[in-house]
Amino acid sequence: MNVALATPHPRYVYFSFFSERLNREMTIDEDQQYHRSIEITTWLWSVQHSQARPLFYFSRCTDVVSVTPWLAPIVWEGTFDAVLIDNIYKPMNLTVATTVFAVGKYVRFLQDFLETAEKHFMVGFHVRYYVFTDRPHDVPSVNLSQGRHLSVIQVPGSNRWQEISARRMEIIQTTIERQIRGEADYIFCLDVDSKFHAHWGSESLGRLVAVIHPGYYEQTRDRFPYERRPASTAYIPMDEGDYYYGGAMIGGFVEDVYTLAKVCRTRFEEDAGNSIEAAWQEESHLNRYLLDNKPSKVLSPEYLWQDIKAKTKEVKVIRFSGVIKNYADVRPNV
Repeated sequence: MNVALATPHPRYVYFSFFSERLNREMTIDEDQQYHRSIEITTWLWSVQHSQARPLFYFSRCTDVVSVTPWLAPIVWEGTFDAVLIDNIYKPMNLTVATTVFAVGKYVRFLQDFLETAEKHFMVGFHVRYYVFTDRPHDVPSVNLSQGRHLSVIQVPGSNRWQEISARRMEIIQTTIERQIRGEADYIFCLDVDSKFHAHWGSESLGRLVAVIHPGYYEQTRDRFPYERRPASTAYIPMDEGDYYYGGAMIGGFVEDVYTLAKVCRTRFEEDAGNSIEAAWQEESHLNRYLLDNKPSKVLSPEYLWQDIKAKTKEVKVIRFSGVIKNYADVRPNV
């Protein structure tokens, strides 16, 4: 059976969005963020159980799997009521943080990313973009809608794209600590060399959100490019694994993504101390983390397509897609 293509048992399920409190001492900022997440999840729980209709429908798509083995929704076109979900989330006055890395020549993709995000991404919500770049003067001026803001954060450049990738989790972690924690409820960490093409709204919000990689949703797990060397902290054995998640999208409550980034950074540094670089850098560590810490919501490849890939019959809508590019031109090394 293909991992993401099958006929699910017709049903629908209501979900609890509650996250468990971390078993450790919290700082004041962490504690405030935690109680904010409890406030959000309590409201969602009460509202969704008062609805006459479910938020996600698992019987509408018969050619794809729309629920995980641990009963998290897999979000495809036709499995959710966008109007109903937006009507639940919008009164909560939420702020969604969005991080992108525009380092080196990748800054050229920023304008299309921002302009298409303004058309399609979390429209009607407060959004704060955090742009990490070594070229702050090259950040384009883009007209943002009311309630949407952009912060430019300068970071070092590098002669190796692998090093840029390696620092991503560290920078996300430290920026959450210093700034994002006090400014947003949810966060999405996205790749800048991408464009939005259609609605991406509150159906994507959850405690911890991952996306199925478009290159592997038709494959069985023995074909997934997990890190297979036992010496690496990202190691996943051949007989384990749920899905292959794309590293170009990580999302969820700010504190849950903070924990993910911190753990992945620690494991990355442990590997580096042992002269190991995981097969796909932070994406390998992300997949290891999500195997142990199941996402509460999984986005279908509609939310991370590739322009180089032909559209398939299962993908009814392409919402977000990586653009075609010459890697030799935009990367400092190949």
